[in-house]
Amino acid sequence: MFGKNRYLLLTVDTEALPKRAAKEHVKRLMWGEHAEGTAGIREMAAIGDEFGAKHIYFVDLCGAYTHLDEVSEVIRWLDEAGQDVQLHTHPEYLPKCFWEEHGYAIRPRLMNLYVDGDRATFVIQHFSDLLSAITHKPVLAHRAGSFRWNAHTIHALHAANIPLSFNNSMRALHLGQCVYSVKTNQPFTWSNGIIEVPMTEKSIFPMLGKDQWWSRLTYPESDYFHFSPWWGPLLFNTVSDSPDFAVLLLHSWSLLYWDENGHGEYRDDARVEGYRQFIRRLSKDYDIITTADFLDLHARGMITTPDQVDLALAEWQPPPKKKKKPKHKAKNER
Repeated sequence: MFGKNRYLLLTVDTEALPKRAAKEHVKRLMWGEHAEGTAGIREMAAIGDEFGAKHIYFVDLCGAYTHLDEVSEVIRWLDEAGQDVQLHTHPEYLPKCFWEEHGYAIRPRLMNLYVDGDRATFVIQHFSDLLSAITHKPVLAHRAGSFRWNAHTIHALHAANIPLSFNNSMRALHLGQCVYSVKTNQPFTWSNGIIEVPMTEKSIFPMLGKDQWWSRLTYPESDYFHFSPWWGPLLFNTVSDSPDFAVLLLHSWSLLYWDENGHGEYRDDARVEGYRQFIRRLSKDYDIITTADFLDLHARGMITTPDQVDLALAEWQPPPKKKKKPKHKAKNER
């Protein structure tokens, strides 16, 4: 089935966060439907199908929680189209009523700041169950929103029988979005048995030490990055020194543009066609695989995880509270 022995996973964070559209968030940010044209998940899937490749759509049910019916339709379409649908979580966008209904305080909102393993387990299990109820398939993989995770997240994956984590990111560590990540682009195993599939990244000016910048393998290249990405030649030429194992990051809105308000909008098909050319080149160089393919290749020893990492390294503890300085008494009170 696979003959190149070089593996690539096309991962798409499929989300409809409130600040990225003025209205009709699922329609505009997942389906990519706008008055001028369409460039969203269907176009990505069609391009992949042209080259015999399936995308891994990490779908977030949290950011559009008030539109679960619409997100469910997205999941149903992707699954019926033969795409790989997995779990993405942005619990920081869940409404207060959600937490109250399930007996939790609204804070901490960010998953990387969770100090309660029960809270992480609840979030992962709850939304994993919602996803499986639509696809009628077990969830195989999870990626935290904005790569915000800690050890509780990985323990929660084990509790929910989700075997793959797509959370390791040195860029996220540099930005303070997680407390630990391993400097590697190769899969490894956490000490609780969960397999980590790291984001493919490259350090920029490593001589800067802890202050070095990290760039991700993503499409399209973003102004967010400080420098031209190291994989630039890979976008236009097949190069012999490209990595043997890689994870590409897209979002459901990656084929759109951004207006002056930071809202996604359709302008033209330039990014759609650019992505088609990109996948054409990658498919010549890589076996493009799904999460199920990854697990099968791992079971057969075609993908190995020789390194095991102690999950205790990713534990997060809140900083100690600063002691209040005692108030000095006025002279006339002494």
